[in-house]
Amino acid sequence: MKVMKFGGTSVGKPERMAEISRLITKEDEPKIVVLSALSGTTNALTEISDSLAKGDRQNAKNRIDALEDHYQAFIKELVKSDVFYQKAKDVLAEHFEFLNIILKISYSEALNKDILAQGELLSTKMFSIYLQEENIPHVWLAALDFMSIDVFGEPQVQNIKVKLANLLEAHQGDTLFITQGYICRNAKGEVDNLKRGGSDYSASLIAAAVHASVCEIWTDINGMHNNDPRIVKNTKPIQHLSFDEAAELAYFGAKILHPASIWPAQHFNFPVRLLNTMEPDAAGTLIEGHSDSEGVKAIAAKDSITAIKIKSSRMLLAYGFLRKIFEVFEKYQTSIDMITTSEVAVSLTIDNDTFLKEIIKELEMFGTIETDRNQSIVSIVGYHISKTQNLLAKVFDSLTEIPVRMVSFGGSQHNISILISQEDKEKTLQLLNKGLFE
Repeated sequence: MKVMKFGGTSVGKPERMAEISRLITKEDEPKIVVLSALSGTTNALTEISDSLAKGDRQNAKNRIDALEDHYQAFIKELVKSDVFYQKAKDVLAEHFEFLNIILKISYSEALNKDILAQGELLSTKMFSIYLQEENIPHVWLAALDFMSIDVFGEPQVQNIKVKLANLLEAHQGDTLFITQGYICRNAKGEVDNLKRGGSDYSASLIAAAVHASVCEIWTDINGMHNNDPRIVKNTKPIQHLSFDEAAELAYFGAKILHPASIWPAQHFNFPVRLLNTMEPDAAGTLIEGHSDSEGVKAIAAKDSITAIKIKSSRMLLAYGFLRKIFEVFEKYQTSIDMITTSEVAVSLTIDNDTFLKEIIKELEMFGTIETDRNQSIVSIVGYHISKTQNLLAKVFDSLTEIPVRMVSFGGSQHNISILISQEDKEKTLQLLNKGLFE
């Protein structure tokens, strides 16, 4: 069995859904198809929820109406017969009735999660109706019946495996299943989600649960590129990556793949393919356990980074100092991306500044604190690049015009990271591309 995940742009237009139906019926292997919400839907639902949180019910109502108009136009193009058009209208009526009802009740975080779940439920139900009209046998599965997370927000892989196996067992003989990405239930049994980009994570977890032959991630680009194609000209798709290389690239900014989706693939050892719905015959990128070559594969950048420097003469020869600093970040559930140390200072970076004020206040007991916001981490990734001769020289020769704030080298065999001002990011990517690939 294979798992095929299609993102928002892949399902964002009626003709794209028609293309997906062709892709999923090209071969006989049983499949679980995981769909994201239509492109723009999650953003719209977030805006509706934000308006309700602020008490602006009129704005929320306006956005609900605009979203419903979009979906009404969508189904007119999606299905042709009156019977299936009415089915699609009934689905929209059900979900938009819910969105209109919430205008009258008190806002809560649980309600927010219910709002955000509507996108994937709508996209999969509409796609199911399209498949019915095309006489393509399939089963619609509710992800809320098997996808779950624990009290720490981590997926319950064994529970997912058991529940999904039971659902598939109830449909013996069926070979095509349609389900939702992103959404799940939490430890309280409430509707929840795997956060932004979570549909990739859903697909990877499902692939792990069913011991899939492959997990295919279908987007609108020919695999993972060796640099950001929105910024750098003439980038190229990477044909092959190891799990370690892909994990580094996904974590440090490559938008095509959710960082968490690599772990299930690596742990349960199934390959991941990144493919293009618009060009289905393109080779894309294969991610598996081994790398096909050493050296630099790609460059990625992660924005909205905050650098924090803790300077204190008390650090000198003081054991336990770093542990106390890390405990502050652990307390506020804030992960650290990069860290460098000297005899009298520690510099580190975070990508979540939700609790920055509280963190700084607690760190001030250790010394003087300096912060730099609007920074970017640029990562050069490849298999065993820490052993590549003259690579650091090439990197810094390329960046003579760029002030570098921090460098991380040696923490991973597959990654060299530098911290720069976000305003220098585009130039940095272009200069590195020239210095390392051209």
